[in-house]
Amino acid sequence: MELKALIFDVDGTLAETEEAHRAAFNEVFARHGLGWHWSREDYRELLQTTGGRERMQAFQAGLPRSEQRLSEDEIAALHREKTAIYGEILARGELELRPGVADLIARARAAGLKLAVATTTNLPNVEALTRCCWGKAAQEIFDVIAAGDQVAAKKPAPDVFLLALERLGLEAGACVAFEDSLNGLNSARAAGLRVIVTPSVYTDEQDFSPADLVLPSLEGLDPAALARL
Repeated sequence: MELKALIFDVDGTLAETEEAHRAAFNEVFARHGLGWHWSREDYRELLQTTGGRERMQAFQAGLPRSEQRLSEDEIAALHREKTAIYGEILARGELELRPGVADLIARARAAGLKLAVATTTNLPNVEALTRCCWGKAAQEIFDVIAAGDQVAAKKPAPDVFLLALERLGLEAGACVAFEDSLNGLNSARAAGLRVIVTPSVYTDEQDFSPADLVLPSLEGLDPAALARL
């Protein structure tokens, strides 16, 4: 089937965003005097849970019973504040695209391919990234954005990729997905997609053997090579 679209994960795939996310989480925890602080080792483990609110809930579930407990509403409010802090970090220009990303997206656009995002993160975070890294609104870079706050189940469930395919109006066989995590790989495969994985600094120890291709970066990739997958 002819290649017609590329579908990208965001965090860890387009850019190494996770340190900015971790900094934003720790900032909001400090602002509210929670006594929570996520180290890099903590965050590597927590990333096995997809979604920021879900990650906070998973962390809280592992605390001793004597520790302070937050309600779902309180966690949601903290997460909204964390999203704003993350946006402020990116607005300062403290993020770059991973090698090869900008070039591949430009080549794909020139070749007439559609471009989509299928991400666990929310729309404001996607917008913050494109404005930081491209200086443009997300809709100027991508034809379709399917976000985690628009589906019932987050990765590794296939929902967000299925939503992207629906909005693209394409079958899975006409698309290639790009991921950096095992949860993302499993999500895309469950949606019937071919998947290229570029492991990130937080996922480089995961087993990506089910992927169609595993690369250190997207440097040198072009639409013609992808069509031969």
